[in-house]
Amino acid sequence: MLTRIDHIGIACHDLDATVAFYTTTYGFEVFHTEINEEQGVREAMLKINETSDGGASYLQLLEPIRDDSTVAKWLAKNGEGVHHIAFGTADVDADSAAIKDKGVRVLYDEPRRGSMGSRITFLHPKDCHGVLTELVTSAAKPDAEH
Repeated sequence: MLTRIDHIGIACHDLDATVAFYTTTYGFEVFHTEINEEQGVREAMLKINETSDGGASYLQLLEPIRDDSTVAKWLAKNGEGVHHIAFGTADVDADSAAIKDKGVRVLYDEPRRGSMGSRITFLHPKDCHGVLTELVTSAAKPDAEH
């Protein structure tokens, strides 16, 4: 089942300025950056710590690259701030199926590619007390690309 908080997603208008805030204010370092065309975002993963299951916990900063992306729509409605929480799991397929069997809507029929080669799916916020929730199975060895 779920093993850790994988990351907290934060939506922002200006990724570079937001990265600068977190690196200057808290001393976090950028572990990975990428553009996810499918999700319509440019992102930076800031590693917070390692975890006992071999994973890590991150802040994921998300800037939309197009107006029709989910993050752009969310920003227009809510402004900058916490967008979602993600829980790590060894098996996103099995855990999302088990959670779906409990009556929670899973937003993707099949998990999709996420940051750093992970596999992800989302749970509907209306079924999770207003919190958009992501389930993440990390890639075998996350890429620390910049």
